[in-house]
Amino acid sequence: MTRTPKIPQTEHSIPWFWPMASAIEMEEEGLRLFQDNMRYIAEAAKIEAPPPPAWATPNRVIRNLDTMRLRDFSGADADKTAVPVLIDAPYAGHSSTIADYTKGQSLVESLLASGLPRVLCTDWKPATRAMRDFGIDTYLSDLDRAVDALGGRVALVGLCQGGWLSAMYACLFPEKVLALVLAGSPVDTDAGNGPIKRMAHELPLSFYEEMVAAGGGRMLGQYMLAGWKDMHPDEQYVGKFIDLYAHIEDNSYIQRTEEFERWYENPIDLPGRYYLQSIQWLFKENRFAKGEFVGLGQTLSLKTITCPLYLLAGASDDITTKEQVFAAEHLVATPRGHIVKKLVPGGHIGLFMGSRTLKEAWPQIGAWLLTNTRAGGPAAAPQNPKSAPHD
Repeated sequence: MTRTPKIPQTEHSIPWFWPMASAIEMEEEGLRLFQDNMRYIAEAAKIEAPPPPAWATPNRVIRNLDTMRLRDFSGADADKTAVPVLIDAPYAGHSSTIADYTKGQSLVESLLASGLPRVLCTDWKPATRAMRDFGIDTYLSDLDRAVDALGGRVALVGLCQGGWLSAMYACLFPEKVLALVLAGSPVDTDAGNGPIKRMAHELPLSFYEEMVAAGGGRMLGQYMLAGWKDMHPDEQYVGKFIDLYAHIEDNSYIQRTEEFERWYENPIDLPGRYYLQSIQWLFKENRFAKGEFVGLGQTLSLKTITCPLYLLAGASDDITTKEQVFAAEHLVATPRGHIVKKLVPGGHIGLFMGSRTLKEAWPQIGAWLLTNTRAGGPAAAPQNPKSAPHD
């Protein structure tokens, strides 16, 4: 028996509308699919152009500097004599809110819950055209201003790029840093064999200079975002939309996706000078690990660092490989008994916002920070620590 084909009642020739047209043909069953498709289109638009990220934990800005806002998350009744823990957030193309991602999934929240009374964070500003000539020295100088505003003695928690900046600061002002945490931080950029290392060495400096020139003296966030996505093109351009469609009726999944895309799809611009210095001096020439980097007029040696050191790396991190992080153990002068190395499951971003790492690793780091900052830390600090020249 020959089946009579059903004549479509709607126009199917416009590709964008095919999910809706075909769903209508399926009558009642199609109505639900039609509704799902409509939700998918709306959600896909949201995750491609989401609103900017926001801080999850109540805070106040206590300093507004050229490069950053210094945010204080401490409670009103916090012990003002306690050593401040300053999170040095990444300044690598995304918002500093990665340190305070969302309620119940926040590094700031984890550290506060571990009993640390004073927790602060650098909120790095997107580069304006007026900031295009800011270099690494500008950021080291403002970090020193922030530390001085907190009394001149802190524990630093450096995340990704914030880690090498914090390590540089500890080299410049060892008396001001009582403890140092480096999480996913590329200290020795020649170690390991990750894609960032290969890109830095294989692409000529002129490639990066041309992108900065195209951005009018800045490295535009949209350029960097495209580069990050191209590291995992199947996931970024296809996979996440397939997953979105598969979970379109799962409100919890939709909420988590929207929260992540608010952070991920809103990149920030960087000063061209800072970016090119980072590429050439750190990733191409590896000056910091070799003891050849000059910051604020001083040649920096990692052997200057003697404070307690905590190194955190992700087992599948392809941005900063574990070798680049753990190499610091052999480059600093901190006694081996005062160095902790921890390798956790997951990739780069998960080190700072992954639920498992926030629940399991960061409370341990918080306890370690408490031990190493209590009563002034393991060694008494000088009474008159030096500062960078402040204009």
